Amino acid sequence: MAKVLIVYHSQSGNTEEMAKKVAEGVKEGGATVILKKAVDANAQDFLGCDVIAFGTPNYFGYMCGMVKDYFDRIWVTVREKADGKPYATFGSKGGGGAEGIASVERICDGLRMKKLLEGVLATRKPTEEVLTQCRDFGKKLAHPEDVKPLKVKEPRL
Repeated sequence: MAKVLIVYHSQSGNTEEMAKKVAEGVKEGGATVILKKAVDANAQDFLGCDVIAFGTPNYFGYMCGMVKDYFDRIWVTVREKADGKPYATFGSKGGGGAEGIASVERICDGLRMKKLLEGVLATRKPTEEVLTQCRDFGKKLAHPEDVKPLKVKEPRL
């Protein structure tokens, strides 16, 4: 059974609502889920899971500061141990594009992690359609062995 870590930050509650739906999908998929706010997550959480989902709002064309802080805190510990670890991203935005989750993906690429799924993105409050996508996203994360990893560019870091 897979152990899925969901690390997220949310100010408005939009990304948190998405994180909870992803967690619901993981449970429905039969896997163990650990749902943590980025401020409470640590390197041992990262190393102790089989797959990780990162949730972030888009702030000023970048991931939120708390998710960036998480990467800053764990970098030295995980950088030599993250190669091939499956991950996926999700998040919300007020306007603009998907720069927030794209910035998370750049760091994951630098860590040589394996991108499993395209990110799920909501504009402002997630609709029922987006929340259904989040639940389905979680079900897929529960079985990473059944997901064909996406092709990514060479690491940028």
